[in-house]
Amino acid sequence: MSRVKQLFWGLSLAVLITSCRGNKDYLVTIHTPYGDMKAVLYDETPQHKANFLKLAESGQYDSTIFHRVMENFMIQGGDINRKKPRDKREPEYTIPAEFIPRYFHKKGALAAARQPDEVNPDRVSSGNQFYIVQGTVYESEEALKVDQEKLGMAIRKLLEDSTQVEVKNRLTELYMEGRKTGNFDAYTAEVQSLIPLVQEKVTTDIYIEKTISPERVEAYTTIGGAPHLDDEYTVFGQVVEGLDVVDKIAAVKTVQTVPAVEVYMTVEVEEVSKKELTKKYGIQYKE
Repeated sequence: MSRVKQLFWGLSLAVLITSCRGNKDYLVTIHTPYGDMKAVLYDETPQHKANFLKLAESGQYDSTIFHRVMENFMIQGGDINRKKPRDKREPEYTIPAEFIPRYFHKKGALAAARQPDEVNPDRVSSGNQFYIVQGTVYESEEALKVDQEKLGMAIRKLLEDSTQVEVKNRLTELYMEGRKTGNFDAYTAEVQSLIPLVQEKVTTDIYIEKTISPERVEAYTTIGGAPHLDDEYTVFGQVVEGLDVVDKIAAVKTVQTVPAVEVYMTVEVEEVSKKELTKKYGIQYKE
């Protein structure tokens, strides 16, 4: 890490630690044309928390857009350089991954976007882009224990069925988009969404034995999420109010995952007592 980046993180963390020593924490409000989403950020991911607060409080997130939207998966935005002329763009920077097992991709999870593993083996996060999970609801714990290689084989078998032309066309479209951009997240999410159909139409065994925490099973089989992203991307916060807004944005008309009409946001940060956040949203703080 360069000396400049080290200084940046040192100052950011110092501000964060000083601000949170008392009995208050931050409540983030993301204002959109479809309503407001309120979120809390995790102390256990301090670098991501400090970075998000810095961008929000300085107004850099204001007038950014949700530029990538996939229903039953996620909404992604916060690219501060999309609103700037090319000669005024901010330098790109990354944040080291902060994977915390207790935080995963349930519905409403606030997480950092990043470049794919092929060019980013350390899975460092984008300095400004984030996404909010919508995801899907899984029918059972069994459905969470899917072997991806076996799933791929089962889907190839599924696509041999002449009645699945629409599914085949959709997968082909997303795969070709991934080839162009180098990012196959949209394709991967679509594959995951096909698990119930595979279970219904194909007899191939797609499961493996693995242990999934009760917390994850409970979340993914009730409110849903995107478990295939777990331990791959840093989750640093949670939407605690306005999940219906996530649904509304995820449902907008898109052209190859880009909203046909731009969905702008402004981001507001306020200090709220931890007691109030616990009472209203069930947030638990370490003593």
